[in-house]
Amino acid sequence: MSTRAPASTLRSGRLAARSAVAAVAAGVAVTTVAFWLTPLQGRADFLLVAYLAGTAAYLAVAARTEGRRSVVDRLFAVLMVTAVGICLLALGSVLVYTAARGVKALDWYFFTHSMNGVGPRDDAGGAYHSIIGTLEQVLLATLISVPSGLLVAIYLSEYGRGRLASLVRTVVDVMVGIPSIVAGLFIYAFWVLGLGRGFSGFAAAMALSILMLPIVVRSSEEMIKLVPASLREAAYALGIPRWRAILKVVLPTASAGITTGVMLAVARVTGETAPLLLTAFGFDSIHNDPFSGPQSSLPLFVFSQASSAFGAAVDRAWAGALTLIAVVLLLTVAARLVTRRNRLV
Repeated sequence: MSTRAPASTLRSGRLAARSAVAAVAAGVAVTTVAFWLTPLQGRADFLLVAYLAGTAAYLAVAARTEGRRSVVDRLFAVLMVTAVGICLLALGSVLVYTAARGVKALDWYFFTHSMNGVGPRDDAGGAYHSIIGTLEQVLLATLISVPSGLLVAIYLSEYGRGRLASLVRTVVDVMVGIPSIVAGLFIYAFWVLGLGRGFSGFAAAMALSILMLPIVVRSSEEMIKLVPASLREAAYALGIPRWRAILKVVLPTASAGITTGVMLAVARVTGETAPLLLTAFGFDSIHNDPFSGPQSSLPLFVFSQASSAFGAAVDRAWAGALTLIAVVLLLTVAARLVTRRNRLV
């Protein structure tokens, strides 16, 4: 005759929140006493030692309450939370510091005037010409890379089989690691010098599209692969041709992920400077035609102003960096809104 163990003996205890807080506080207190009694000093050292001591105390209390098996789970949870905190802290620090430095030079004049005739010591001048250049160049690069990247992604995910598909994937993977200066150098040698087209915003857009294309292809391919096969089969069962099923079923279903990949590609190239130095070259006056003549952009504006030794120019560089972040943020939000509207429809 078998006997059952009481349910209470089959369940280990659960660590209370106040016990966890008390353990972490004890670790911080021990660290404080250690820094007071020993030659240890420094804020960074204190934070590191307090983190380690608090984590050790927390895991020790968890092991005593819940058993040793839960310690590994809680350890990895702490490591994941720590990693997220470090990433958010780094990102927040960059945003806060850039905003604090860049807001000094931001005004209506900054967004409506160019640097034509403005010296490095002058407090005047703006980034209107650079904002126009960035928007035109990124838009042209997007128009070049997104349609072609989507077609390649559709081929790899829906049609690609055999050696050709493997070769295309290999080429795309290699292109992901191409340094930006190499893309700019290629367009400089082929378009600017080889064909004699000269510096232009369109040349810069072609260099940026080389950097955008592999990101669009890889992200779009993965999003298309995530679309359930049952949706395709249902479309085929209704007699819909394959190309129409891809256009009307697969792409709308994967539109949110595809848009995210496109925005990652846009954010990747919006702040590039090296390719623009070799293709757009930069221009201090307003030049709205991207197909002829040198053109400025926000990365070039930040680069040229930050290289100056005068405070007014450096302030304009921080304002340009803040404007660049704002442009990327606005583009991302706009893409999210468009994707959400399409999904609701």
